Amino acid sequence: MWPYISDLLDRPVPRYTSYPTAAEFAPVDAGFHEAGFDDLAPGASVSLYAHIPFCEKICWYCGCNTGAANRAHRLTAYLDALHAEIETVAERLGNQRPITQIAFGGGSPNAIDPVDFVRLLDHLCIAFDAFDARLSIELDPRSLTPEWSALLGRAGVSHASLGVQTFDPDLQARIGRIQPAESIERAVAGLRDNGVTSLNFDLMYGLPGQTHAALAETLKQAVALQPDRIALFGYAHLPALIKRQQRIDASDMPDGRARFDMAALGFEMLTAAGYVPIGFDHFARAGDGLAQAFEAGTMRRNFQGFNDDPSDALIGLGASAISSFPDRFVQNEKNSGRYRMRAGANMLTAERGVLRIPADRQRGRIIERLLCAGTADIGGVRMSAAMHDRLAHLTALGLVERDGDRVTITPDGRPYGRTIASLFDAYRGVQEKRFSSAV
Repeated sequence: MWPYISDLLDRPVPRYTSYPTAAEFAPVDAGFHEAGFDDLAPGASVSLYAHIPFCEKICWYCGCNTGAANRAHRLTAYLDALHAEIETVAERLGNQRPITQIAFGGGSPNAIDPVDFVRLLDHLCIAFDAFDARLSIELDPRSLTPEWSALLGRAGVSHASLGVQTFDPDLQARIGRIQPAESIERAVAGLRDNGVTSLNFDLMYGLPGQTHAALAETLKQAVALQPDRIALFGYAHLPALIKRQQRIDASDMPDGRARFDMAALGFEMLTAAGYVPIGFDHFARAGDGLAQAFEAGTMRRNFQGFNDDPSDALIGLGASAISSFPDRFVQNEKNSGRYRMRAGANMLTAERGVLRIPADRQRGRIIERLLCAGTADIGGVRMSAAMHDRLAHLTALGLVERDGDRVTITPDGRPYGRTIASLFDAYRGVQEKRFSSAV
C-alpha cells in the first residue's frame, strides 16, 4: 500500500508533541516558570493537565514517569503536594480565564483511591473556576472497578482512554501486562453506562513475537468493542534508556519491514471499519470530536498527542508534567521527593524548559500543520541548501508535493510524516538514539 523506504524509516525522529522537543529542554528556575504566565493574553483560554505518576502494576514496556502505588503514605504525600501546587498555580494564573479541559493522566489516575480523585477534581474546579471544563482521563482497565466507573459518571467525565495494547495473552505476558479480554469488555461497558461518550483504545504493533495474525485479531476484537478513537503505536524498544524494558525478551522482535507491514495492516483494517485516519497511526469515528476537528482543519498536537482542544496554553500540574505557554515550555521537577518539597513550600516546580524564539514558533507551526493536516505553508522559513536538497529528494520519491510555498504530504508519504516534519527541525542535525524509529 505504501512504498517501503528503509533508510528513511530507520532514521530516529521525535514524535513532535512539541517544538522544540523535550530533547532541547535545559535547566530553568522558578523565575522562568513565572514568566510564562506573563505571556498569556488577557482572557485567553487554558487547559489543565494533572499527572498521577502511579500504577497498581508496572508494565515492562512503559516509558512513562510512573511508580508502583503500593505505599499509601507515598500516594498521600504526593497528593498533598499536588493540592499545594494547585493553590500556587491558581493564585498566579487567576480564576478569570476560561478552562476548556481538565485531563488526568499518568501512570494511571485510577491507581489512587476514588475519594482522593473526587477531592482532587473538586479542588481543581474550585481553584480555577473550571466547572464547565471538559473532563478526560487515562485508565488502566485492570483496576477499573464498578465504583470507579460510577464515580466518573457522577463527576461528568466524557472522555476516557484505556491502555489495551494487545488482546493476545502470550504477548501480554511478554510485556508484563496481563489483562483478559473480559476485563476490557467490563471496562468498556462500565464507562459507556456511566456517560463516557468518547472512548480511546491505545494499541501497539511491533511487539516482540507479534505476528500479523495476532495484530489482526487484536484489531478485530478492538473494533468489535466500538471505541471512538484508536491510537496504534509502534512499540519503541529502548532498554538502555528505559530500564524496565530489560525484562522483555527481544530476541524475536519484528524487523523494520515487518513493523511497516503491521502499520499498513492496521491502517487498512481500521479505515475499512469506518475510522477516519489521522496521520497514519491514529483513527477516529466520523462523529467523534477529533475526527470533526481533523476535517475542519482545527486539530492540534501537544503533549497529549492529537487533540481537539482549542486552547493555546496548557498548564501541567504534578511531577514531570509539562506546561505549554505561547513563548516557552516548562517541565516540572521529575523527582517526586524534590517535587513534593517545592510544591509543599508553595513554589512553582519548574526543573527544565525552553524559550521559543520566533523562528521556533514558525517552525513549530509548520511541523504541527504537516502532522495534523498533511499540508503547510513554508513561506518565510530560512532553508539551507541541505534542506532544499532533502525536500527535493522527498518530492522525487513521491512522498511530498510542492506548489510554491505549499508543501503537502501525499498518500504514499503518510508513514513518513514525522520524517518529513523533521526536515523543518533546526535542532536535528544528527541521528539520536533517544528517539524511536518513524514506524
